[in-house]
This record gives sequence, structure tokens and C-alpha cells, in this order.
Amino acid sequence: MEAKKAVQVSTTFNETAVSIRDKYTNQIKAEALRLGFSACGIAPAEPITPEAEQHFKEWLSAGYQGEMAYMENNLEKRCDPRLLVEGTRSIVSLALNYYPQQQLHKDQYQFAWYAYGKDYHDVMREKMSTLFAYINEQICPVNGRVFCDTAPVLDRYWAWRAGLGWIGKNTQLIIPRAGSTFFLGELFIDIELAYDTPQKNRCGNCNRCQQACPTQAFEALYKLNATKCLSYLTIENRSEIPPQYASKMDGRIYGCDECQRVCPWTRFATPCTTPELKPSQDFIQMSKEEWQTLTEEQYRTLFKGSAVKRAKYSGLQRNIEAAESTNQI
Repeated sequence: MEAKKAVQVSTTFNETAVSIRDKYTNQIKAEALRLGFSACGIAPAEPITPEAEQHFKEWLSAGYQGEMAYMENNLEKRCDPRLLVEGTRSIVSLALNYYPQQQLHKDQYQFAWYAYGKDYHDVMREKMSTLFAYINEQICPVNGRVFCDTAPVLDRYWAWRAGLGWIGKNTQLIIPRAGSTFFLGELFIDIELAYDTPQKNRCGNCNRCQQACPTQAFEALYKLNATKCLSYLTIENRSEIPPQYASKMDGRIYGCDECQRVCPWTRFATPCTTPELKPSQDFIQMSKEEWQTLTEEQYRTLFKGSAVKRAKYSGLQRNIEAAESTNQI
């Protein structure tokens, strides 16, 4: 009889724990959507899969990271989030849409869509910090950290693991019936929650992204050589842009969205509604002539609080000169 009672108590305790996890999970996801996030999923904090670790290490060994030496740092922490933030039990993955309603005209210099508005680091961090505070104040006290491209975290892997979408052949996180134009961020917290299931890859036989890449930067399926990629060459790269790649810029002076633009899933993208991510009229109306005569003071004013400052004034001038030099050949 006592054993039977013990089993009943244990069962009731487990059911209660599951019920609480479900309740907390639903509250977190509902608040994330209320704050304007496009998607929210949750994964258990555990080492990444052996296949993902091998893929990442092979990418590094091939030198595809270029001058982004920081990608080689803290490898153990990238592969096991529990080493990055001690006590982490759950990873809340968040996505925020940045697909622009108004795009630059084809006869203007082109900027990556993600850079149209304010710096996504700031926009994401504010929203995620608000969610973190909500969890502490309205759900239960937690310890943890908030990350948005600011720590050794494999953002796309965790978005996949948390069920948001799959990593496509263009190496972007693709959300079904929404596309890949999303900023990603994570909350590392020390409570157990209900976990989502990873989605299957739905790229099928499509390889439009690989065919459309101006510089043929995809060395293989799901493997991007950043040293050939126009996004890397015009933003992260601090050296001169090699002529063979500069000749493919076609007016792109900050980033390149071609592999996203041609992706069939992008047709489902809807314009973002986050005010901070919308372009200013000063930016959207800039002519090539105005870019070519842009002063450093004008640059600082135009891109105050913008991710474009990553390339710096000198980098942007280099990109413009490279784009123009190829047009004159």
C-alpha cells in the first residue's frame, strides 16, 4: 500500500512539473509574440550534434571564415552552451522579421536589407531584455544571459534546434512560409521548459541560391566560403576587394541579398512592422552621385545607430570606388 501511494505521489509530482513547464513555455511564447517577435522556440541546453560540430570545424579548417578570426575563438563554448553560461538549462530562440516594405531602386547603390534601419543588435537586445525581465517578474525568477550575435553562439543552429525552421542551402535559417529575412537571438535561462522539435529541411532539389550567387561563393551544399561572399567582402573584410569579385558587385556597396532574393521561400516574406527597422527617407532617396560625394560627417549623421557603421566610412568609400571602377571597365 505504501509503495502504491509513493508511485501515485511521484506520478502526480511529475504531472505537475510537466504542467508547470507547459504553462511557463506558453507564457514566454505569448509574450515574445506580443513584443513583436516573429517566432519563438525553445531547445534544451546541451552539446550540439556531432554532425554540426564536424561541419563547423571543417568550415574553419578550410579557412572559409577569412579575417573573422573571432569565429575560431571559444570553440568549446560554441559547441556546448552550458560552458558559455553556467547553469543554463533552456535556450529560448527568437526571430525578428526585417524584410523591407520599401526597397532601394535598382538604379541606386544597393545595401543589404538587414541594414536599412537601426542596428539590429540594439533593437533585438532591447526586446529580448524586456522578455527576460517579464520572465523574472511575471513567471518565475531565473538566471541567464541575452545574446544577439554578440557571443560564441551558433544562432542558426539553435533556431533550428528550437523548431523555428531549417538551415537552407544558402546557410540561412529558413522559416516555413516566411523566408529567411530574420534576425536571430537567444535567451539562456536556468529553468526547464517544454521543448520544440527541429524541422525537416525543405529545400528539396532547389539550388537557386547557389546558381544566383554573383561570386559563386558556395563551395558545396550548405557550405559558404565567406572570402568569396560579397557580404563578407563589403562588410567584414578590411582589405581591398579582389578585382575578380569587385567586378561582380553590380552596385552592391554593403552586403548582398541575392541568395535570399531568389529563394522560393522569400515569396512568402511580409514587410516588417518594427518601426526601428524601417529605412529613413534620407537613406532611401540617396542617389549614386550623393553617395559618391558623401562626407564623413554626413555618413555619421545618416548612419547614427545603424549596423552600416560596421564597415566604417573608409570601408564604404572603398566599396563605392570598387563598384565604380568595375563599371568603367
